[in-house]
Amino acid sequence: QVQLVESGGGSVQAGGSLRLSCAASGYSYSSRFSMGWFRQAPGKERERVATIEGFGRIIYAESVKGRFTISKDNAKNTLYLQMNSLKPEDTAMYSCAASRRGTLVGGGWAGDFGSWGQGTQVTVSS
Repeated sequence: QVQLVESGGGSVQAGGSLRLSCAASGYSYSSRFSMGWFRQAPGKERERVATIEGFGRIIYAESVKGRFTISKDNAKNTLYLQMNSLKPEDTAMYSCAASRRGTLVGGGWAGDFGSWGQGTQVTVSS
């Protein structure tokens, strides 16, 4: 069983920055797991934001490339998402997810991840 707890969300103005964290725990968690950030805005489908495979490949959604950075601190079992130049369209509930697989086809989609956090809200005002 893997537990994921997100933090770092909040309200910012457009152009601002936030850093999300996701702390992983549980006897079965491994640093070789693939991890990802997903988001869902009201009335919209869940969207992949960024994933980092256990073997290191990183995938970003086109909409966040150049603005967001995903990283992982294996010593702390923590996943991060640095979000810069935030836009109102980035407003959503952001959730982290974990997969036991070290590599994922296409970098991984929501169905590839078996463990999910509760989410943290990010609101960007114009």
